[in-house]
Amino acid sequence: MKDYSSLDLTLLVILEEAKIKPVSIREALKKLDHFGFPLITFILVLPFMQPFPVGPISVLGGITFSILGIQVLRKYPSPVLPEKILNTALGQKGWVRIAKVTNIIIRWSKKVTKPRLNKFVSAEIGMKFEGGILFFGGILMAIPFGVLPLNNFFPGLAILFVALAQFEKDGLFILIAIFWLFFSVLYFTVFFILLYYIGLESLQYLPAWLSDII
Repeated sequence: MKDYSSLDLTLLVILEEAKIKPVSIREALKKLDHFGFPLITFILVLPFMQPFPVGPISVLGGITFSILGIQVLRKYPSPVLPEKILNTALGQKGWVRIAKVTNIIIRWSKKVTKPRLNKFVSAEIGMKFEGGILFFGGILMAIPFGVLPLNNFFPGLAILFVALAQFEKDGLFILIAIFWLFFSVLYFTVFFILLYYIGLESLQYLPAWLSDII
């Protein structure tokens, strides 16, 4: 089982190699192994953790999370990204910045996560939960709601918690992620119901001739 210490060691290896020559994203992901999924997921979801819609980028982000979920379900050893991204090579300074961000993530999540409810994060079942939450969370995030507040935030919470769950095999965070998925569905459903009834009420104030046409 991977843990934070092994992640730290892997990052140190990457930093040492970067002192000699630039290290590509592809090479780094191979070394990170399955840690590549939660790391990329965590970093990508942060821009969506805000109360206001982020426009068309949420559709692209949602699709990306869904694709990552499919890759987890298909047991990809590491995330498959576009070739242009995979072939991007970073020098020592670039990897130092990435290592700093990662260490911040590790320190924060270390305070709130611990190994528990192992059946939700181990082996086949764990990968199904992880992949499924990423897939459905991405679909919910990709729905273009336009002006609806928090339409990215709630699915983003599900994606955030599943990433944290995989860092230290915390099954409780899988359950929290599932809760936020259901909450997102409920939130969107209530929005559509309210929109429907508001539409019906507004019809009463239309001119008679326009109501007949509709």
